Amino acid sequence: MPTYKLTYFDGRGLAEPARMLFHLGGVPFEDSRIPVDMKTGLIMNPELADVKKKAPFGKYPVLKIDDIEIAQSAAINRYLARQFGFAGKNPIEEAQADSYIDQCQEYNTSFRACMYATLQGKPEEEVQKIREEVYIPAQNKFYEIFSDILNRNKSGFLVGDSLTWADLVIADHLYSLDTMGMLTHEDAWRCETLKKFQEKIYEHPLLKGYIASRPKGAF
Repeated sequence: MPTYKLTYFDGRGLAEPARMLFHLGGVPFEDSRIPVDMKTGLIMNPELADVKKKAPFGKYPVLKIDDIEIAQSAAINRYLARQFGFAGKNPIEEAQADSYIDQCQEYNTSFRACMYATLQGKPEEEVQKIREEVYIPAQNKFYEIFSDILNRNKSGFLVGDSLTWADLVIADHLYSLDTMGMLTHEDAWRCETLKKFQEKIYEHPLLKGYIASRPKGAF
């Protein structure tokens, strides 16, 4: 078996679905966490200040498999999902999972703009402008798309009748929204549908213990 080292900042963020996949697969890995100040974006340990320069593309997370480094969260998650059996049961399910991830990444651009403006202490007027003009429209579309998918599929999962990495990515994002008090929509049933989905994924027998004991990061 290869050795795995997953490096990311000290929070859930883009690395959390990969961590979940390791626990689902029962595969040991080194969970390397870099302390970071969320308001400034600066690495907190001076000895690690140049750490981004050492990463492929200058970004994290990075997954090291023996001596090979893989960057970009979607590539990491897709690789692990295929290795551990959570990519989908056939090519069509794999394509569905990929399409849901792509859609989520489009939305995340708007979400991160609002989140970072808040965390970095931008003026309230600026945060509110981003929220109303960029984030809220994207959020409503996100809720509508994924609540409709769950309503059609009936299995409690986004793809087919079993857990895929798409469930992990969407559920963890919903958890972040809920903890920040941002899981809201004018159609209450959509929020209820998404909340029940997130709770179902987090109650998975192979994830429940990890989620209860995982470090409490800033994001």
